[in-house]
Amino acid sequence: MKIEQIYTGCLAQGAYFIESKGEVAIIDPLREVQPYIDKANHNKAKIKYIFETHFHADFVSGHVTLAQKTGAPIIYGPTANPSFPAHISKDGEVFQLGEITITVLHTPGHTLESSCYLLKDKNGKDYALFSGDTLFLGDVGRPDLAQKAAHMTQEQLAGILFDSLRNKVMTLADDVIVYPAHGAGSACGKNLSKETVGSIGEQKQVNYALRANMTKEEFIQEVTQGLLPPPVYFPLNVKLNKEGSYENVEDIIKDAVPYDAKTFEMVANEIDAVILDVRHQDDYAKGHIPKSIFIGIDGDFAPWVGALIPDIKQPLLLITPVGREEESIIRLARVGYDNTLGFLKGGFDTWKNEGFEYDTVSSVTAETLEEIIDEAEVEKQKVTIFDVRKEGEYTAEHILDVSSTPLDYINDHLSEFPKEDEFYLHCAGGYRSMIAASILKARGYHNVINVAGGFAAIKKTAIKTTNYVCPSTLK
Repeated sequence: MKIEQIYTGCLAQGAYFIESKGEVAIIDPLREVQPYIDKANHNKAKIKYIFETHFHADFVSGHVTLAQKTGAPIIYGPTANPSFPAHISKDGEVFQLGEITITVLHTPGHTLESSCYLLKDKNGKDYALFSGDTLFLGDVGRPDLAQKAAHMTQEQLAGILFDSLRNKVMTLADDVIVYPAHGAGSACGKNLSKETVGSIGEQKQVNYALRANMTKEEFIQEVTQGLLPPPVYFPLNVKLNKEGSYENVEDIIKDAVPYDAKTFEMVANEIDAVILDVRHQDDYAKGHIPKSIFIGIDGDFAPWVGALIPDIKQPLLLITPVGREEESIIRLARVGYDNTLGFLKGGFDTWKNEGFEYDTVSSVTAETLEEIIDEAEVEKQKVTIFDVRKEGEYTAEHILDVSSTPLDYINDHLSEFPKEDEFYLHCAGGYRSMIAASILKARGYHNVINVAGGFAAIKKTAIKTTNYVCPSTLK
């Protein structure tokens, strides 16, 4: 028996390749499925099953494409109603895979069709639980994502999740391995661990939602408390996963055109396309195409694309590091952004070398910002600073007298940014503040200055900080 977790950091997502005696099961595959096929072929094995734990919201799964390419059935838990052929299993149904078995445990709550898959070894012993979004390490799946589709409140779904965990998951032996669908960084939970593999016994000890003496009322209150609005692209991804109406990634790559600079400019002007620059933030600051938006491919790329470009059908033109064009297209497609028209051949250097106009983003170090603040205090003036980190980060510690303007909701704060006077942006390390700067510059705010190194650098200076939160500063 072989179990391989195929973890994708950008999505904080774990897919699984399970093999026994030449038979393979794939759980929650990513959209690009050829690596699974190649791995099975290399092992002289056959993909027999494709298991889906639920209709995913944060990424587009490759289940339909993988089924078309291999002939393996797609398996969902009870109550699932996809628009494509699939095996809708019964609670407790058993699937033989070589010498091992996989048993369906229907665990509704995150969604109504959510199911875990219990792997038993060749001796029939419970060995591992593929827990999907029902159980994470340190957390459980948020119960608010499916409430519209289920015609239920998040509190009602949380109550169902409580029963699922107590009756199906916590009854398993402590030594059963837990393989979750997500880790830290996923918006599918609140407090996910950075670890990606755990055990039932460990989770009973450290996971707040599995406390032995916890009442259902306490569970509902704690699980629903502090839930931020989900990214706007989540319902669109659920729709794609449920309908299966998406293109093969290979076709999307083929359709993307490598444009020369002149043609790139013409297409950008003629079509209402977003120019998306995915290079490093420092490269973007030194030079970029005017009105392009920065979301760096080496950060939390896909989630930020999903949060800040609300329409997954939005036409896109890419500026990428040379050699990473295909990777960028694939990673956009993972979250349903299939309308990549093309990319600038040769990258930004092509644009610059051919004499086209370009823009820059001004930056200062944290030490320089400290000097500016000190000088302003002497002159009895105020330095305008915006903190674009998440509210939890801001609450933990922030610059004194600076309010919270999270990047996720920057469009709600546009009226607060000055059009004429200079102002400063910072995040934790410089990635998100550069995204914010690019959005603001595209909207005509050219007096924005980024704080290099973000709050991590600010904390090393004498700039005054606090963890006090005035309610009026949070919106």
